Amino acid sequence: MEKRNLFSLIPKVDELLKEPLMTKLLDKLPRVVVVDSIREEIQFLREDIKNNFITEKNIDKRIEKLPRLIEKRANKKNSFKLKKVINGTGVVIHTNLGRSPIDEEVMKNVLEISSNYSNLEFDLESGKRGSRYSHLEKILSDITGAEAAMVVNNNAAAVMLVLSTLAKEKEVIVSRGELIEIGGSFRVPEVMEQSGAVLVDVGTTNKTHIWDYEKAINEETGAFLKVHTSNYRILGFTSSVSIEELYELKNRYSIPLVEDLGSGVLIDLSKYGLEYEPTVQDSIRKGVDIVTFSGDKLLGGPQAGIIVGKKEYIDEMKNNPLTRAIRVDKFTISALEATLKLYLDEEVMKEKVPTINMLTLSQGELEDKANILKEKLKYNMNDKDINIEIVDDYSEVGGGSLPLEKLPTKCICISLKDLSVSKFEKSLRNFKIPIITRVYKDKIYIDMRTIRESDFDTIVKGVLEALNEVKGVF
Repeated sequence: MEKRNLFSLIPKVDELLKEPLMTKLLDKLPRVVVVDSIREEIQFLREDIKNNFITEKNIDKRIEKLPRLIEKRANKKNSFKLKKVINGTGVVIHTNLGRSPIDEEVMKNVLEISSNYSNLEFDLESGKRGSRYSHLEKILSDITGAEAAMVVNNNAAAVMLVLSTLAKEKEVIVSRGELIEIGGSFRVPEVMEQSGAVLVDVGTTNKTHIWDYEKAINEETGAFLKVHTSNYRILGFTSSVSIEELYELKNRYSIPLVEDLGSGVLIDLSKYGLEYEPTVQDSIRKGVDIVTFSGDKLLGGPQAGIIVGKKEYIDEMKNNPLTRAIRVDKFTISALEATLKLYLDEEVMKEKVPTINMLTLSQGELEDKANILKEKLKYNMNDKDINIEIVDDYSEVGGGSLPLEKLPTKCICISLKDLSVSKFEKSLRNFKIPIITRVYKDKIYIDMRTIRESDFDTIVKGVLEALNEVKGVF
């Protein structure tokens, strides 16, 4: 049959709109979305005929599939661009996947605040205008031991505000080995430049001594900046200056000491078998004047830049005009306050803060999860073209935290017989709730550390649909 005759077999838009599946689709989706999806699928079919992918032998089968293809396309078109995904990568604080997930109980507080009026900037005691920073200051001070606290929209903004307040048009001394890139090409020197401070780097990449700092001090010095290199390690012939040494120097010369901790851990993770990471409380106890850290990394809350330390400095920051440009809204405040309340009881925090919970899962708990998911998968797809097994592997902390930490984990490993692994992975990624996995040596790995049991049924449906898609079955 000639191509023009094949083209004549393609149903018209109006004909397809009368299909029962399209009628159901029109009841729940905007008509324009359905019609656009029909036209796009028809165009794809035309292109396949033109390129000889569709012939007289398979044209009927392809036309029969059209309603299902249109339904899938229309649902995808109508879905939100920002959507829930299932993180099967094993990277706990996955920057590309939104970093730390937030506990459902925390989100109840966010819903309560965001769907109603609130006392965001209203003092209930005096009946007068209040400050949005007051809602978090006490709990942050209680947990960290700092005199005062405030919160802005992320840690880069926090560092910029601190330096703009304490050292604008002044010099800030920092070790060359601590001039890190935060991520997404944002670098400490560039953040410092935007703050109006003048960078003075001392020492070398691998070695900095206390006398390097002291030699750089002059009448223009505005602050010492200590940056915790949370996202990398330099090993071998190295030395760095401790907080204790800088504390003595800052007291001798009356120069503020600022520390950017980045990850912002509030508990000693080493008690749970992880590498020790300096806590915010450690820095405050050692005499650091101002500490900044992230809310959505090891703290396990929403994106935020948290600033704790001496009241005199933080009061100045609250009055800095820059503060308004980087302030947080009611969503962040309500989520962060509810998360911080969990830290008042460490056992509750370990159970309820998803990031900490995932990092501290035992091998037994991971194996139990893996066995449950494996059985669900095997029960739903007894297929000779797919093999499902449990394997040992390693998870990562992620988010620029604990870069050398490898967490033993259990993974569901999927191998396919004579089928495309790349198409299978893409299908999982394009499922209605995207399932993000990792691929290694032509096998799909789903890490149990970052998978919630409530998502097991979704994973089963996604794997089954991906298998059918790569096999050409609908």
